[in-house]
Amino acid sequence: MKLDFKTYKDKVAGCWMGKNIGGTLGAPFEGRRAVHDIDFYIQDIQQNPPANDDLDLQLLWLNAVERYGRAVNASILGEYWLSFIIPDWAEYGAAKANLRNGFAPPLSGYIGNPYRNSCGSFIRSELWACLAPGNPEIAVKYAYEDAVVDHSEEGVYGELFWAAVQSAAFVESDKMKLIEIGLSYIPETCGVARGIRLALEAYQRGDSWQEARRKVMNGVPGTFGVLGQPKDEMEKDIAIGEPGWDAPSNIGITIIGWLYGEDDFGKSLCTAVNCGEDTDCTAATLGATLGIIYGRSALPEKWTAPIGDVISTKCVNDLSRTLFIPSTVTELTERILRLTPLFLGKELVDILAPGGYTIEVKDPGDLMCRKEHYFVTGLYNPGPPKNPEKVWDLVARGPFVQSFDFPAFKVRLDYGKEPFFTGNEPFKLKVTLSSNDYFNHPMWLDLEWHMPEGINVQNRRYSVYLPTYNMGDVTAEFEMSFEGFSGDRAEGVLDIRARGRHSRGLVPVLLMRGQAVFDRPAP
Repeated sequence: MKLDFKTYKDKVAGCWMGKNIGGTLGAPFEGRRAVHDIDFYIQDIQQNPPANDDLDLQLLWLNAVERYGRAVNASILGEYWLSFIIPDWAEYGAAKANLRNGFAPPLSGYIGNPYRNSCGSFIRSELWACLAPGNPEIAVKYAYEDAVVDHSEEGVYGELFWAAVQSAAFVESDKMKLIEIGLSYIPETCGVARGIRLALEAYQRGDSWQEARRKVMNGVPGTFGVLGQPKDEMEKDIAIGEPGWDAPSNIGITIIGWLYGEDDFGKSLCTAVNCGEDTDCTAATLGATLGIIYGRSALPEKWTAPIGDVISTKCVNDLSRTLFIPSTVTELTERILRLTPLFLGKELVDILAPGGYTIEVKDPGDLMCRKEHYFVTGLYNPGPPKNPEKVWDLVARGPFVQSFDFPAFKVRLDYGKEPFFTGNEPFKLKVTLSSNDYFNHPMWLDLEWHMPEGINVQNRRYSVYLPTYNMGDVTAEFEMSFEGFSGDRAEGVLDIRARGRHSRGLVPVLLMRGQAVFDRPAP
């Protein structure tokens, strides 16, 4: 099945116009727990919409993709995040503190971060969907690399859900099917899935949207709408959850807007905003999703005319003049259109098609996550997989596994828990090795740990035989003890060399004495 250039362009433009509309509509009500009653913008916009981080942050990712293409990953995005993101609030600030301390993604999104389950990453799903239209497995792969920079668990699941939905929306318009597709990419029992199902159940029972809101907010309680609100002004029948556990309820609210909007663009966005909480996020995400489904040409002029074409920014630091931030929806759309052939490659893009390139997309019935046989090998590889990495394995990997890709081999470093040690208790690490997709010859690998004096590593020098592709991974476990170490920061490297090849990989390792705070269980 192919997606023609004209349709693709219209849907990409619709995505960003819808994003701008929703963010503008919801911004004045952000962080307020209440049932609102709006039916249009309350600002005097005059084709100059206010800046919104929901869109800002993806403009930074656009710059990263323009430089690194399909090689972009969490480490690269982390460098952009630390260098160019202005805000230090909530999960944004926690991630920056971790990155400055040397904790790379996905640890940067987890450690000491009470907002790791909040809304700051599911608002960034659209870029990956637009770069991988009709190919949700690719969109989800890059959404994961994005989300783990500053989120974990529910925060990550939220972005994976919307990346899958929005990618599939380029070829599928039925909302129920799209929601089902999105749910297939996240754990069935996670909070995000529970919030979505509560909204679906209320809608299917015939409940009002107000009752659906109550069911969602009590079923997956968050706190986004009550921070700073006097207790006596809070709704008495709405539960208050753990601070920062906000993605499940706000994604549930976004689904309420979608379901109860009855395929009316404006009514859908207003319903989401009228539910309160993180209103700019819920309306912007829904606006972008509907914009993909309808296309820019079908969005109501009532909503597009006041917005115009302008994109305003507030969260990206461009004082160094090394970034190129698009100033209009038109420019953003055109830059994505130029990226797509290089990002997807010749396997998926026919650049010689009449009227502009066409994109090979999944058939609507083939968009679900197939947990047993679904794989991505780097990006996309037709034919038999070489050392396949299942999408589901990536989703389920957790916050303590770091991945490294070297020319001849790949490495996964699994801390197993938070990277902290106390007293003289040993710390165990697991290292998993596999041959690279492109250099898939069998080889011997020599591993050597270089850690500070006083740290003893069991099997400091170790050798493993790595078979050719499709023969499985090789895993080795190591134990570190700290009896002779008096420092508080154990920083070193695992040096991996392939015999008979010039390639080698240096895997950084960081352990700290102590513990992180704010590690509270989810509701």
